[in-house]
Amino acid sequence: MPEIAEVETVRNTLKKRILHKKIVDFKVYYKPILMDDESTVKSSLVGKEFIDIKRIGKWLLFETDTHYLLSHLRMEGKFFLKDKNDILEKHEHVEFIFADGSVMRYHDTRKFGRMKLVLKEKLYEFEGIKKQGIEPIDNHLTKEYLYASFHQHNLPIKTLLLDQTIISGLGNIYANEVLFDAQISPQKLGINLTLKDCDKICHSANKIIEEAISMGGTTIRSYTSSLGVTGMFQQCLKVHKREGKECFVCNSLIKMERIGGRSTYFCPKCQKY
Repeated sequence: MPEIAEVETVRNTLKKRILHKKIVDFKVYYKPILMDDESTVKSSLVGKEFIDIKRIGKWLLFETDTHYLLSHLRMEGKFFLKDKNDILEKHEHVEFIFADGSVMRYHDTRKFGRMKLVLKEKLYEFEGIKKQGIEPIDNHLTKEYLYASFHQHNLPIKTLLLDQTIISGLGNIYANEVLFDAQISPQKLGINLTLKDCDKICHSANKIIEEAISMGGTTIRSYTSSLGVTGMFQQCLKVHKREGKECFVCNSLIKMERIGGRSTYFCPKCQKY
């Protein structure tokens, strides 16, 4: 599943490839992905160009002069850049056709991804954007903010790190890595976290996401780039998918437990409860 670093990599790659290309057609082959009427979106995009691509949390924001087309990749969403004459593949559900003959196709095996057109001045009225918390690489993510947020919940910190209304953009992989780096047990309850714990989480989240972005994200079985970019951060993973292997710090065996329905990898010695 693409997380903040992977979505940022997609954003940066697409910016180099599709900006300022005139959109001459827009087609949707699986209607539920589009949260609006297709004809409305088509009339708002055709004849325009994307002047920028921004990101809020895991949402991509394709910007025209009047609108944002928001795109959430969910579990398996990918963008492919092709020629308009290339055969449409089975799981390509949305197509943007440009005047130069190139196309951008949205590919989604599970069909969980969503797109939403919003007027630029109404961006923060859309619930998916309005509810986003603070990003790990935002200077506004402070120990005081996390302490106040976490102490409202009697839930494990691993579950809270995946709450996009608190920290925006973290997913399962990076939540596991952040907690290992901060030496905090994933089972520790939010109401029991100290201000020092929250400071560690801020530092670790910022460090790990900055590094992951610089390395193009993490390419694993459930998420691989379709834009010719191979993420390298998987080589830096300390606990994720390392169940039964030795901890790089203390040589204890990495464990895996289900917390909040998610696979949680941790070192029982480095991350004592």
